[in-house]
Amino acid sequence: MKKHYLGLILVGSLTLTLACQPKSEESTATETQEQTAEETPEKRPSPLVTKEGQVAGKTIKVQYGSPAVKGRTVWGDLVPYNVVWRTGANEASYIDLAQGITVEGKALAAGKYSIFTIPKEKGTWTVIFNSDWNLEHGHFQYNEKNDVLRVEVQPQWEETSQESLAIEVESPGLVIRWEKLKLPITIQ
Repeated sequence: MKKHYLGLILVGSLTLTLACQPKSEESTATETQEQTAEETPEKRPSPLVTKEGQVAGKTIKVQYGSPAVKGRTVWGDLVPYNVVWRTGANEASYIDLAQGITVEGKALAAGKYSIFTIPKEKGTWTVIFNSDWNLEHGHFQYNEKNDVLRVEVQPQWEETSQESLAIEVESPGLVIRWEKLKLPITIQ
């Protein structure tokens, strides 16, 4: 019986000693990989998307969170009318311009700008380029005093619906599509 207890004490001591040892580099690397895999954009409900292209020979890069419709009413509900919208999900969407451009006939210097939109039930929508481009919480941190440019753009409504928000660098410049919306922003 004494031998049995002595064996249990030895096994318990060995287990406790091993449990208190620092983790090996191999186990630490595995945990880091697992953590990184959990943080990849594919795991976000609204994946982070980066697009790059050229308009009028000028390089334009845009980054945005791409929400999905998921059976919801988007315009006037999920995205209210007459309220500043971050034009995407999560952090603010932004545009990175290697050179100055003209947006709807108005000059916009090279640089990075967050993109906001004010959707309206009828008429043109306001598209805003704001100098505070790195906003972690999108429109919750929006400050109108940092607006660099505001333009009015006529939305188009299409028959077919697009499930996930997309912002494309294509003719006539930037084109925002989501649900049945197509919002072409002319860039030169």
